Amino acid sequence: MRRAYKFRVYPTTGQTSRAAQCLRDHRRLYNAALEERREAWRMRKVSIRYGQQSAQLKDIRAADPDQSRWSFSSQQATLRRLDKAMAAFYRRCRAGQKPGYPRFRALGRWDSAEWPSDGDGCRWKPDMGRVYLRGIGHVKVHAHRPVQGKVKTVTLKREGRRWYVVLSCDDVPAVPLPATGRKVGEVHRRIRDRRRDFHHKTARAMVNSCDAIGLENLNTAGMTRRPEPKPDPDKPGEYLPNGAASKSGLNKSILDAGWAQFASILTGKAEEAGRRIILVNPAGTSINCHKCGRRCTRPRQDTVVCPVHGPMDADLNGAINIAIRAGLGSGQARAA
Repeated sequence: MRRAYKFRVYPTTGQTSRAAQCLRDHRRLYNAALEERREAWRMRKVSIRYGQQSAQLKDIRAADPDQSRWSFSSQQATLRRLDKAMAAFYRRCRAGQKPGYPRFRALGRWDSAEWPSDGDGCRWKPDMGRVYLRGIGHVKVHAHRPVQGKVKTVTLKREGRRWYVVLSCDDVPAVPLPATGRKVGEVHRRIRDRRRDFHHKTARAMVNSCDAIGLENLNTAGMTRRPEPKPDPDKPGEYLPNGAASKSGLNKSILDAGWAQFASILTGKAEEAGRRIILVNPAGTSINCHKCGRRCTRPRQDTVVCPVHGPMDADLNGAINIAIRAGLGSGQARAA
């Protein structure tokens, strides 16, 4: 089993300066490699691969002393990072999704560097309470728990003013916990069974008492989808509030009620009994007045207030709107 351990590190002033420079140089390498790929495609329609860019590292290090002080393997990891970003871009293109071409990384958007092999430019030294990183030195680590398994990769990460080291370990032994008797699963099963029983009984009562049933054609999958992130045009790399937190609560309520399941059960029973199900457009059924069509306000969940006809029961108003759209009667007659 693979597992990651994240520990805070406490570099000295000099080590902090060198660690920051390490990130800057790795970012510079990433951006230069991305520029090479972009220009090769723009000028000659040629795709540059990881192997070609990795083969240039020796010459780059010889020509640039700043790059030569860092681990060769960590620079290869940075080039692989770009290669993965390009592979994801091509995969989205093939799938017909929004491509999202990899962007040049600003200084504030490059906060980690990876050493892909313990012992190659880095060394985890738990007995000393240190981690060695080439070009930075032996950095003090607060290892608050023992590391199990074999350390495979070492990542230096900056979060604000704090620094962390992340160790990815292979062959970590599993620690099975005693059986819980599946109590949580039993509770969820009971809730699921009660919901399904309620849906079946309600659908049966409706089918037995109605010749035709109007039903909102709801797209529950779309209604419960997470809102898309909104990039901030004034602050590259940051996002505007999109209401994801409040939308999460609404999504849970919709899924817990099981609207799609009830619609499926009702449709099946109606078809079996020869009843008609009429799907209607759900837009505005809960907020428009069924008498005059004006938009109402909703001060409470159970009440809507029409500017002309005053307050009325929200559920009854919505039901009459659905009946009108389904052609099952007039709003005035139902209201009377």
